[in-house]
Amino acid sequence: MKAIAMCFSLLQFPRCRIHSLANSCFENFHKLGKSSGVSSSYRVLCSNNYDPQGGHNSSRKWTRRTINTNANTGGNISDKLISNKSIIGHEIVPQASTDLSSYKLETSKVQQRSKKIVVQNKIVSESTTTTKLDECKVETTEIESEQYYDELAKLATIICFDIETTGFSRDRDRIIELACQDLRGGDNSTFQTLVNPEQYVPNEKIHGISSRMVNRYDVPRMKELIPILVQYVRSRQMPGGVVVLVSHNGRTFDVPFLKNEFSRCSFQIPQDWLFADTLPLARSVMKSKGPKVATKISLQALREFYGIPLIGPAHRALSDVHSLALVLQRLTYDLKMPISGLIKASFK
Repeated sequence: MKAIAMCFSLLQFPRCRIHSLANSCFENFHKLGKSSGVSSSYRVLCSNNYDPQGGHNSSRKWTRRTINTNANTGGNISDKLISNKSIIGHEIVPQASTDLSSYKLETSKVQQRSKKIVVQNKIVSESTTTTKLDECKVETTEIESEQYYDELAKLATIICFDIETTGFSRDRDRIIELACQDLRGGDNSTFQTLVNPEQYVPNEKIHGISSRMVNRYDVPRMKELIPILVQYVRSRQMPGGVVVLVSHNGRTFDVPFLKNEFSRCSFQIPQDWLFADTLPLARSVMKSKGPKVATKISLQALREFYGIPLIGPAHRALSDVHSLALVLQRLTYDLKMPISGLIKASFK
């Protein structure tokens, strides 16, 4: 028991002096902070005084004490905070660079668009250049056309032709007579034949050709006649020259009929064949004669106007070809049109 009492007396703390023990603890802690090099700041340390009996003395007040500890580490906490801010600022810079990269992307897009525009401009300029070259070529052709037609006229063969048909429809009706005359004349300059249409002829009263005259086995069909016609034209054609087949109202009647028959029989019009129509020539002549002249421009009216006698029955192909050959000479004389002008006015 004595040993226990002695231990207790050794461990017994002085009464009402707890604050002094706390102060000693803080002083030891402060010394440890200096030795370890850690900077710390304790703004307020509160101590309370008790009476010797251990009770709370209301007359005593809390005291506020400031303890500053500075470590010799080359800077305080505020400096570190500033350095941290600078670090954060450096971390913000990559975000700004990200914006710059997006700006570069937009710039590259604009550059690509500008390239496209440049390509379009190149294309437009090339097409414009091509168009200008084409126009120059056309103008050059027009400038050289007079000489070109003069050269063609030297070797041109002028053949007047006329046809008689079963009607006005080039699809349903057929040719029943064809006649040609070479204006150079000579032997075998005239060609005339009936054609078997292999159908009824309803307009016998106009041209006098009946179905019995043409629907015969000894009258050639159009398929058989085309090679003969081509051979006749070739026999009259000058070597290396063109052939101008002239007809009255040929653009709307004779030529479409002839082309349709060639196509129906699986033949092609030769490439060196040209066609001319005397109807526009007659209009020009009658217009130049003044209003006192009759405006009729049919082949029969033109024959009567020029005083050309009728050779053979009217409205037959050979008779009309003879009249057309003479009318053509008078029309070209009145218009002062050479053969080159007739070729220039031709069509295919």
